[in-house]
Amino acid sequence: MINFRKITEENFDEIIRMKRPDEEHYVASNAYSLAQAWLYREANDVYPFAIYNDDTAVGFMMLDEDLEERCLVLWRVMFPEENTGKGYGTEAIQQIVQPAKESGKYDFMILDYDPNNKRAKYVYEKIGFYDTGEVENGENIMRFDF
Repeated sequence: MINFRKITEENFDEIIRMKRPDEEHYVASNAYSLAQAWLYREANDVYPFAIYNDDTAVGFMMLDEDLEERCLVLWRVMFPEENTGKGYGTEAIQQIVQPAKESGKYDFMILDYDPNNKRAKYVYEKIGFYDTGEVENGENIMRFDF
């Protein structure tokens, strides 16, 4: 069962070592993502965490909360190759979408993805995200309305 955990001393190295194949540059490294979370720590609106399947770390996710816009941003999602195609991403994102919707704090969620990453697009569309037609920094923007 998918669950989320804080990045701690105990799981830090394992999360940092997770990588995509060199030919797939769809997402920033977990080390870079954690550095960004640290950089924006004073805003108290960036949430990095490890994704576990039971007690095994299988991925990484980072959220960014924009309360003024009433929006939750799915900023990063990364699963190493050995953990793709197992449904972990779909389940993890669904576990974020439902409580975000029920919280009443947000009107929508957004994310961006590399247009060459067909696997990610398929997962996001399956969950209910739709392409807005916007492109930012070469990445397509998707939205999920609550």
